[in-house]
Amino acid sequence: MMKLILLGPPGAGKGTQARSICQQHGIPQISTGEMLRSAIAAATPLGIQVRDTLAAGELVADATVVELVKDRLTAPDCGNGFLFDGFPRTLAQAQAVEDAEIDIDAVLEIRLPDDLVLERLTGRRIHEGSGRTYHVEYDPPRRPGFDDATGEPLVQRPDDEEETVRDRLRIYHRQTRPLIRFYQRLAANGETRYLTIDGSLGVKDVQDAIRDALSSQEQS
Repeated sequence: MMKLILLGPPGAGKGTQARSICQQHGIPQISTGEMLRSAIAAATPLGIQVRDTLAAGELVADATVVELVKDRLTAPDCGNGFLFDGFPRTLAQAQAVEDAEIDIDAVLEIRLPDDLVLERLTGRRIHEGSGRTYHVEYDPPRRPGFDDATGEPLVQRPDDEEETVRDRLRIYHRQTRPLIRFYQRLAANGETRYLTIDGSLGVKDVQDAIRDALSSQEQS
């Protein structure tokens, strides 16, 4: 059984690491977006409520999101645990999870300094037709600015432009710092474990560090 929360800034490689963790432990990756889409598609009472809320241009209440979480965790694929990615997103949601007595074995934070986040994301270039990704420094195309396979121009996604990345970082720090303190306090009280991983390492090294940290978690 492995019940996890994954935290980390944009550009820290959470998506890649989440897929690796879930494959290794046989658990689903659960995000707020996935929960909302599933509930709406299934036309559950909560799904209908969420659909109407979103259609009205309103935010889904934290209490409703937590109810969706509780409903999602009854699915058979959560029998071995789960990994929350992008949830809880606010301190109110984190407290609501605690109040609902949803046990969390470990909170895993992939740390990456802001300057490296900016370097990683603003240097990313995409070939729109295929989705191939390059980086101007770490994985450059053979001809700067052009796709290796087609010779077509590469583009920088709007999400990777510097000001957008800085905005995303400001939002991340504003929302996540309270969550970090919240879960570190729970860990200090023995209610969960708080594990930190150096996200500046290579993908394989980060995977190995996470595997070792979680193996230690299982054995403790």
